[in-house]
Amino acid sequence: MIPKIIKYLNKFDLDLRKTNNGRFIDQKVTPDVLSFVADCIINFTSENIEKEFCARDIWEYEYFNKNIEMIFGKPPLNKETMENEYNKVAGQPIKTLEYANILKTTKKGRKNYFKIKNLELLEYISIKDKNAYLFLTIYLRKVLSDSGFIKYIDDFLKKALKGQTTKENFNFLKEKYEIFIIGNTKINGKTEVRRIFTKVLNIFSAENNTPGTIKGHLSKRNIYFQDLMYNRINFRDLEKEKGISRTEAKISKKDQKAYEEYNDYLVRKAINFIKKKYKESEIKDSFGSGPAVYVHHIFPKNEFPEIAHYLENLIKLTSEQHYTHAHPKGNTQIINKDYQLVCLLSKSESIEKSLIKGEFYYSKPNLIFVINAGLNLENKNKLSNKLTFQAIKNELKTKYKIL
Repeated sequence: MIPKIIKYLNKFDLDLRKTNNGRFIDQKVTPDVLSFVADCIINFTSENIEKEFCARDIWEYEYFNKNIEMIFGKPPLNKETMENEYNKVAGQPIKTLEYANILKTTKKGRKNYFKIKNLELLEYISIKDKNAYLFLTIYLRKVLSDSGFIKYIDDFLKKALKGQTTKENFNFLKEKYEIFIIGNTKINGKTEVRRIFTKVLNIFSAENNTPGTIKGHLSKRNIYFQDLMYNRINFRDLEKEKGISRTEAKISKKDQKAYEEYNDYLVRKAINFIKKKYKESEIKDSFGSGPAVYVHHIFPKNEFPEIAHYLENLIKLTSEQHYTHAHPKGNTQIINKDYQLVCLLSKSESIEKSLIKGEFYYSKPNLIFVINAGLNLENKNKLSNKLTFQAIKNELKTKYKIL
């Protein structure tokens, strides 16, 4: 997907010295918020891709309100103090998507109305936080390259990678950014520039595993993916993060509940995506005729919550496939291992076909991760990311013989 994003953004001149737009990114534009708002836009326009909307339409949208309270711990919209906050949470990511030409805008009176300009990229961002993060790394580099500023970021990163990060070169970069933004955009206050500077630098710092900025100062440690989140709770995606110990990952009962609610949101989002993508069953067997209305977890959600939201763990089935074969006698607490193998083989084919088409929904490393986690494969028994799809299928058949 990286080449697609680069190719698309290269069509546009995003030079801030020409657009004078200091709001190309803002305080609320974090990977999790950007992904969430993209998801809300996808849902809001699901029945009509040409549907116009303004920021208020999104933050007053029932789907937005239902999920933002659960995901980000925000009070209900009916509290007077929350209207301005909700406007920022929806409006700032929308402006970033507009500047990236993923949305297009029309001004009617004093209000901006938006339409989807690039559905593929918007869907990609909406699927998960990591996609939104990857988009931001490419987008910010493009903006700052076009603006002639990226050399200062790269110089800071180069020194950081050599272990030469100092307060002096950090302050030099921050001051350069302040002068550049105030001199070329409509933002004229250092306080506002510094808040946005954090969002810019830390994306690059997380990408390169270097120090960045925390509370306006040079960080004493490297910046990690979870530091970029609006809700910085360390339980998110810990199995893939470097620098976080299991001891640090211990969470309170309150945070455990928040994790479960957040995970439920991710699962629902993934299920809805699979429902829309496939009209027929992904398994072409004698039980696959008729409407495919069920999205099945190949590895059960209750046993494997860490992979419950992975698209690679979800497969579209007919009623008979789901309740007669995947779950014998309709008992959803039981998994038919033989049919689980059938599901995995068919899902592998779906993923391979999707990747050949150049689609971005799946990744082979994610499929490998799901298989390794679902089959509890460790160390030498783990499947490698280097395997071809045919080799993956062969490995699955071999491993299921001994289950």
